[in-house]
Amino acid sequence: MQAVILAGGKGTRLRPFTATLPKPLVPVGDLPIIEVVVRQLRRFGFRDVVISTGHLAELIEAFCGNGRKWGVKIRYVREDKPLSTAGALKLIKRLDSDFLTINGDVLTTLDFAKLFRFHRKRGAAATIGVCRRTTRLDFGVIELDGSETLSAYKEKPSYDYLVSMGVNVFDRNALDHIRKSEALGIPDLIARLKKAGELVAGYQGAGDWLDIGRPEDYETAQKLFSSPKGAAHYLPKR
Repeated sequence: MQAVILAGGKGTRLRPFTATLPKPLVPVGDLPIIEVVVRQLRRFGFRDVVISTGHLAELIEAFCGNGRKWGVKIRYVREDKPLSTAGALKLIKRLDSDFLTINGDVLTTLDFAKLFRFHRKRGAAATIGVCRRTTRLDFGVIELDGSETLSAYKEKPSYDYLVSMGVNVFDRNALDHIRKSEALGIPDLIARLKKAGELVAGYQGAGDWLDIGRPEDYETAQKLFSSPKGAAHYLPKR
């Protein structure tokens, strides 16, 4: 199975850490995030890994090398100009008929192999890995009717919803919806696929998920990886 790690972003949400360090090399505990991701991919059977780079690409390439130290084969594609998450996929040669993509700042216990098999079983053009999140507002939420009369007053309500995990599987033909050298994000590609009548599936697997690009999630990850037990929850054995 083949996977693409999207590692070309500038990591603006994690500044000043990312001023001199690309986001995938920001550490969680003693390890850069990208090493955790690669070792997880290897655990679930993904041996062919492509890393899409842009910002401070040479540092990522120098650290990861050819992937041999992790038991995978790594090659690279580098953006000459920012192409966003989907546009960068258009640069990659020798893509399999189906391939997984993962953002280089995602920390999750999702079983990537199950996601991949689900995608193939559905025969989808794209499958989005999703998880459930709950957000609690720190405000009292007011609802008024048309005559400005109170219709509801909810004190610090919680909202439950599904979110994209930044882990997806695509049919290679989905890239036909991206123009050459076009800067396009994966959400925009998904919208084009839906508009064209293509099947887009969602896979809600068991597992934890942190978006390391968010400072609060990064802080949570640091606390988890500060203990061997917390790190072992995410990190497969060598």
